[in-house]
Amino acid sequence: MSRAEMQALGWDECDVVLVTGDAYLDHPSFGMALVGRLLEAQGLRVGILSQPDWKSAEPFRALGRPRLFFGITAGNMDSMVNRYTSDRKIRSDDAYTPGAAAGRRPDRAVTVYAQRAREAFPDANVVIGSIEASLRRIAHYDYWSDKVRRSVLPDSKADLLIFGNAERALVDLAHRLAAGEPIESIRDLRGTAFMVKPGWLPSGEWSEIDSLTLDRPGPVAPHPDPYAMEAETVTAAADGAQPVRIVPAAERVAVRRAARGKTVVRMPSYEAVVADPVMYAHASRVFHLESNPGNARALVQAHGEGPGRRDVWLNPPPLPLTTPEMDFVYGLHYARRPHPSYGDARIPAWDMIKFSINIMRGCFGGCTFCSITEHEGRIIQSRSEASILHEIEEIRDKTPEFKGHITDLGGPTANMYRMACKDKKIESSCRRLSCVYPGICENLRTDHAPLISLYRKARAIPGVKRVTIGSGLRYDLAVRSPEYVRELVTHHVSGLLKIAPEHTEEGPLSKMMKPGIGTYEKFAAMFEKYSQEAGKKQHLVPYFIAAHPGTTDADMVNLALWLKKQGFKPDQVQTFMPTPMAMATTMYHSRRNPLRKVSADSEIVETARAGKLRKLHKALLRWHDPENWPLIREALQQMERADLIGNGPNCLVPRHQPGVPVAAAGSTPAGRAPAKPPAGKRPSCGGKRTPAAERGTERTQAARPSAGTKPATARKPVRPAKRHA
Repeated sequence: MSRAEMQALGWDECDVVLVTGDAYLDHPSFGMALVGRLLEAQGLRVGILSQPDWKSAEPFRALGRPRLFFGITAGNMDSMVNRYTSDRKIRSDDAYTPGAAAGRRPDRAVTVYAQRAREAFPDANVVIGSIEASLRRIAHYDYWSDKVRRSVLPDSKADLLIFGNAERALVDLAHRLAAGEPIESIRDLRGTAFMVKPGWLPSGEWSEIDSLTLDRPGPVAPHPDPYAMEAETVTAAADGAQPVRIVPAAERVAVRRAARGKTVVRMPSYEAVVADPVMYAHASRVFHLESNPGNARALVQAHGEGPGRRDVWLNPPPLPLTTPEMDFVYGLHYARRPHPSYGDARIPAWDMIKFSINIMRGCFGGCTFCSITEHEGRIIQSRSEASILHEIEEIRDKTPEFKGHITDLGGPTANMYRMACKDKKIESSCRRLSCVYPGICENLRTDHAPLISLYRKARAIPGVKRVTIGSGLRYDLAVRSPEYVRELVTHHVSGLLKIAPEHTEEGPLSKMMKPGIGTYEKFAAMFEKYSQEAGKKQHLVPYFIAAHPGTTDADMVNLALWLKKQGFKPDQVQTFMPTPMAMATTMYHSRRNPLRKVSADSEIVETARAGKLRKLHKALLRWHDPENWPLIREALQQMERADLIGNGPNCLVPRHQPGVPVAAAGSTPAGRAPAKPPAGKRPSCGGKRTPAAERGTERTQAARPSAGTKPATARKPVRPAKRHA
């Protein structure tokens, strides 16, 4: 990390210099450590510039010009998500910085760091990666500037972008550069993107097709009549042409696969998706349909017009790592602590992760608001049981602070370990966006036995007192294995278990690709049953999202009523944040649903975009907060739901603002007359009008938590992304 360390090692130069927006934490859950140790294992000398001052190029000269390339990342999190809340307000801290100090990385860090590296050494190779670059590899809607931005490639001036699981591509790239191959000729690595001239193709065998012929927005052209004979066919038959040969199915499939492997799909240009939201939604749909590494085609998208036009070329996604490859990467020598230069400074992300273990990658859930699938893929990549157990022993033996508590065995989800399609051929040809929505695929193996075995062996290791699960649980899978739920609840819950139903209403759930609330309630009943059998008082911590595309005001009111009925009083809650390339972000920007064929007259997805409406949806999640009372009460009156205002058990908010004297609060905001319930409809929550002398007592009791109330849920604005490499 410094010239002094280079001199101590006897290095005159670095082969690779990695730049990150995070503190350097040498632990395999942090991408910079994982990549650095992987390249080191190839015999390369690796330097790391952690959180360099981006205001000039000088800090980027600290380790000299790298012999092979600069590797630029924003860190484990997207820099914009890291710095801004869903309300576009600047966060006061940064979990990945010593002392949690804010402001140690720039906005759009990948672009800024790459430009500074280029400025420092104009002739150096610049490679960008990590989740920020991965999610900006094509034209994308940017929530923070409220516009469609170009691919990060032309803005960063990088030579190459590596997306997704980068290990194979990085190793191949490093060896080919070391052998003297120029970076501009390396165009065949999976999981890479780069800029090319218009019309460029890898070879003469390749062909280009327009995405509009695959999923055309608008009217569909009539299909040709298969029985109609063209004039040329009739003439050929008359001339004694050869009879039609019956081609075997296997041969036809082989020909199609070969042709598909040499085909690039041209997506609508940057200018087209900026000008037309329908074209943006179409491009998003095509992009996600070409995401299975078993059948994905290359993609190309034009940026610019006239002589200055360039194309962004995306090779197919990387193939998933095998279990031996995963074991190798996670079995490298990690110091498992922050760099000594940070001294005793507290780094919150390190506190969260230091005793946790990553057992798998990827997620086949396909939740539209989540970016894990776009980055890590849908195919689960799992480590071996032996590798995971060895890492537990490493933590026990080499981490002085370890007191016997392993805080997580997980990944993007807690319980997808070793789950896969029952047939590799089916998996490689599948184009479903989710394996579990609208129902769990019949071809998906959902066996929890490997995970149960892992849990039992992990807690049996000498010196390990507890193993708890910190990753979010996929409850629709868990209910298929009562044995797993019993094992989890009996031995691996620390009192609270995170779970994410996200909503109760079908409208938003269908746009999220999440199961119905009935599945959650089934799991909750199992959780309660096994907790009682174990003699433990434990609670679920459900997460919910406000203002997700497809959510109406009525949906949020129904969710609030459900929360009250269940006794949940959320503390910190999450408002939907549109992140680049997520399908829910497409809905937010275009108001179209890319889960189905997109056209100018297709389904309109209404979204809470205005600040006050987003604030209302968030307030309804915190229905119990007195500060939200005026906003909720006014909204209920406008919705003609005054029947939900009152002091009865079925009301959502009380008649008067809690904690404010009646004389000061008044009966209505801004002196407005009380709204009457709809004609012929009796208030359902308050019954008969309560005498004024009794209302104060009811108000006091309503504000007091009842015995046995479940703990407040906590959806923190920043949950350090533990798994992105």
